[in-house]
Amino acid sequence: MDKEYILFDLDGTLTDPKTGITKSVQYSLRTFGIHIGNLDELIPFIGPPLRDSYRKYYAFSAEEAENAVEQYREYYSTQGIFENTIYDGVESLLETLYLSGKTLIVATSKPTVFAERIVRHFGIDRYFTFVSGSELDGQRSQKDLVIRHALDTLNITAIHEAVMIGDREHDVIGAKKAGMGSIGVLYGYGSAEELIGAGADRLVKTVDELSQLLSH
Repeated sequence: MDKEYILFDLDGTLTDPKTGITKSVQYSLRTFGIHIGNLDELIPFIGPPLRDSYRKYYAFSAEEAENAVEQYREYYSTQGIFENTIYDGVESLLETLYLSGKTLIVATSKPTVFAERIVRHFGIDRYFTFVSGSELDGQRSQKDLVIRHALDTLNITAIHEAVMIGDREHDVIGAKKAGMGSIGVLYGYGSAEELIGAGADRLVKTVDELSQLLSH
């Protein structure tokens, strides 16, 4: 799969953010008198826009979801953001693609300001031409809008030369809306059923498999 423009989701694709995100959600829910002991219960929050997840899983109103996001960020911005690890093999993959002349882009529903801090923290920012995320007020949190923002900013019109890589259905659906192909990764937080159901063009189980697919 020889593509010129390669867009990567962040959480569950480049890094494993489980501890930081679930602890941040746990912290935010306490404000509403909801006490979650098992952080695994909060794994569904990894990937989708936060406001959507609070409404979906806890039936929060729009105002409650907004308040929950503020509480989430209180913890996340100072602690949770760094309770995160880069997946084995990711940096090597990025370096290989970068040195081969590919244009690499981060496309995440996470606010851009946080995404930029994370890629700098792991020292992989040098491989990316652009980091496209949402705004802190929730604007541009849908994945197709994030992708479109990256394409427009970089003046990329050859959509057939681009591919989106991610671990959740939102990545696949966003890619389809933007008119590009997608690769679903199974080492993150989405299942094969979820990714196939969303219409992923290809699935890979490991970073090594992803590397092999992108090099052919």
